[in-house]
Amino acid sequence: MIKILIPLKAVAEAIETVKEIGSTFTATQTLEAGIHPRTLYQMRDKGVIVQLARGLYCLPENVPVNFDITVVTKKYPKAVICLISALSYHDLTTQIPHAVSIALPKGTTSPKLKYPPITVHRFSNDAYTEGIETHTIDNTPVKIYCIEKTIADCFKYRNKIGIDIALEALKLYKTRKSFNITNLMKYAKICRVERIMKPYMEMSV
Repeated sequence: MIKILIPLKAVAEAIETVKEIGSTFTATQTLEAGIHPRTLYQMRDKGVIVQLARGLYCLPENVPVNFDITVVTKKYPKAVICLISALSYHDLTTQIPHAVSIALPKGTTSPKLKYPPITVHRFSNDAYTEGIETHTIDNTPVKIYCIEKTIADCFKYRNKIGIDIALEALKLYKTRKSFNITNLMKYAKICRVERIMKPYMEMSV
């Protein structure tokens, strides 16, 4: 089998092109930018670019620190980082996430991703739309639930993730100057765990 070598000039031009696209880029974006698929694959095989997931790449110096989260965000724009993954981002847990926890609106197609592992939770109406913040992680905009919404979600899903995780998050949050019981109550009501959370919040004031 004859291997076709891509001229160094084409590779150099392709590198400059992907830099303009962003820290991570998809095969579709490179095609739209005029990079031939053969050039892209040779760059991958030679280690000039790194394949993060199927169809998703970056330059070696831009491998994301929060690789798992950014990959999921790139693949599923509707995904909102939630529960333990959100707690980890907000530094409100001693747990190490073994999968990326994401919230998706009910009725959407189930994600199919070999890597990284994901845990999907279906939220409806306000439970999905409220409390979303957009944070930039490794130059990638990522939707993550705010601290108060995340804690309320953890109480809602306490039987799945463990009440100890929810209580730990609340305990850590109460030590911060930004502790806001009004916002906690707001999201507790949205998540329908107001009665469950209220005794713990009163002890935390």
